[in-house]
Amino acid sequence: MKEDFFNDALENNAVVVQPNEGETFTMNGISFTFKITSKVSNDQLGVYNIVLAPRAIGAKLHYHRFMDETFIVNKGILTIITGTDNTAHKVGPGTVIYAPRFTPHGFQNDTNEEVNITLMFNPSQKREGFFRGLNETLSDQPIDPEKYLKLYNKYDSFPVDTANMLPIRNK
Repeated sequence: MKEDFFNDALENNAVVVQPNEGETFTMNGISFTFKITSKVSNDQLGVYNIVLAPRAIGAKLHYHRFMDETFIVNKGILTIITGTDNTAHKVGPGTVIYAPRFTPHGFQNDTNEEVNITLMFNPSQKREGFFRGLNETLSDQPIDPEKYLKLYNKYDSFPVDTANMLPIRNK
């Protein structure tokens, strides 16, 4: 059969994930739900719902070399930290934050209310492995900084300051 260079071959590959669907786990006051995974998107896109408990830290200042990260605030007031000068932005529902490659960023909930965000990685680079490893690493007490850094680096995350990289509040 002759190859057709002029017409698109349409496929029915849409994925619909309902609000209560997806793999969910909780650690250190943070709930993660995998919505669109690397497997579903052929490693092109990862979409995750994240709920931060009051005063929870999602991530300290870090950057990615090979992927972009986008945040959409669904509920609550998120503190997003950007740049090497630690500029803090307090943003509410409907806000979109785009952190392209090599852009330092971190996020946390500085309020006494829950914060709900959608987090997207493009490409996703098997990000689910990072979240599963993070769950294991942060379950260890005390947290092993070397194990944490190894996980971070494997999944294209690089702390700006390795002395202040663990997602715990300094007392």
